[in-house]
Amino acid sequence: MLITELFQGINEVIEIRGQADVHDLCIDSRKVKAGDLYYCQKGTRFDGHDFAAAVAEKGAAALVVSRFVDVDIPQILVKDVRQALSLSAAAFFGHPAKGMRIIGVTGTKGKTTTTYLIKAVLEAAGVKTGLIGTMFTMIGDKQIPGSLTTPEAIDFQRTLRMMRDEGVDTLVMEISANAVTLKRVYGVSFDIGVFTNFSQDHLDFYGTMDNYFAAKKAFFEEGYVKKAVINVDDERAADIAGVLDEYIPFGVITHDGAYAKDINLVERGINYTMVYKNESMDLSLNLPGLFNVYNSMAAAICCLELGCSAQAVENGLEQVNAVPGRIELLKTDTPYRVILDYAHSPDSLVNILKAVRQFTSGRLIVLFGCGGNRDTDKRPVMGRIAGEMADFSILTSDNPRGEEPMEIIAQIEEGIKTTEGKYIVIEDRTEAIREGLKMAKSGDTLVLAGKGHETYQEVKGVKKPFDERIIVKQLLEEI
Repeated sequence: MLITELFQGINEVIEIRGQADVHDLCIDSRKVKAGDLYYCQKGTRFDGHDFAAAVAEKGAAALVVSRFVDVDIPQILVKDVRQALSLSAAAFFGHPAKGMRIIGVTGTKGKTTTTYLIKAVLEAAGVKTGLIGTMFTMIGDKQIPGSLTTPEAIDFQRTLRMMRDEGVDTLVMEISANAVTLKRVYGVSFDIGVFTNFSQDHLDFYGTMDNYFAAKKAFFEEGYVKKAVINVDDERAADIAGVLDEYIPFGVITHDGAYAKDINLVERGINYTMVYKNESMDLSLNLPGLFNVYNSMAAAICCLELGCSAQAVENGLEQVNAVPGRIELLKTDTPYRVILDYAHSPDSLVNILKAVRQFTSGRLIVLFGCGGNRDTDKRPVMGRIAGEMADFSILTSDNPRGEEPMEIIAQIEEGIKTTEGKYIVIEDRTEAIREGLKMAKSGDTLVLAGKGHETYQEVKGVKKPFDERIIVKQLLEEI
């Protein structure tokens, strides 16, 4: 595609110097191939303009720049490279979002489960549905591994094109704060946007809670969303509602709009009645925890708004027996339970421990660490939570990345030492899991928190295989 065709009608463009035929799009200078259009993005560590000469030598067809550079290949000068990237990527792949219904789910917690439930209900209604999220991308039943909660703009638009080519009618996707901040979904119109909740996370990137919240709020404030579904029980919901002309509220505490009543939390699920538009629906879910009342309500409302029947909502929700890595009960054939959960923030740790406590007759044992090169403030907070809510804690490594594991653990210890909670430290996560399995007795629950669906552990920049489902199975065979 000629660059003049690619950028036609995109008002981000200031000036085009030269002409070229573009074969593909690229944002990583290391991966540029001959004929690629390279976008010179400026990040927190690197400026893509600095690699202009290198990508030209590799055969890049042209550059998208926010300032002209001294390189003898065509250049497109734009106001904002990231915005131009999203818009031109959509054009390159034939505007695949057009004609597709899209639901975006944002919030600190609950995004993965909510999108998973929405997909289940839509498919129960006979709708071919795509999903983009933290765990993977799904086109119908086909799974494609993912690495980001919301893909970069090029990958996002390429995936949309694949979905459209395969007849996907509706897409449900997770919207991370970074996706909005970094313009990954810029220019895309969402039929429904969901706000699940807000709590501490990603302060390594945003610095303050207010900055982090502003990124979430921008999804609703900057014209992405046609119709909003808001959890009004969350204390920050009013800030989002305040920028909207209208929205659909839902909650458990607040009865303004859709609400849940007669909630019955059992070991393996939830039963409750949802009241919506003066109609009552009796819903059953095979996922435990009060937080899944919120997740399933959001899913139900979205699907009803898209025209699904009440029967499809009931059937779809009831068919979901597990969401990988989210309060996932492992098959262990032991007199105690082993639960896998992605909880890696203070609020998510509170939620999983609170949910598991409800059906644990013995001790509640939690094993967890904190990720390296991420928000350090939450480490002692999570230590305190574990000390207060669990009967025993095993502090171990998560994804230490570039940090020393024992330094991370020491920061967690600062919090747990302020409580009377009992704990041990075992740096090696496999050995920590072994110890947890050995100490668990009949009626106990061992929660492996932090990694959830992940099948790797990142240490010193290297990702090594680490699937806790496999590790638990192997260790139980050894024990």
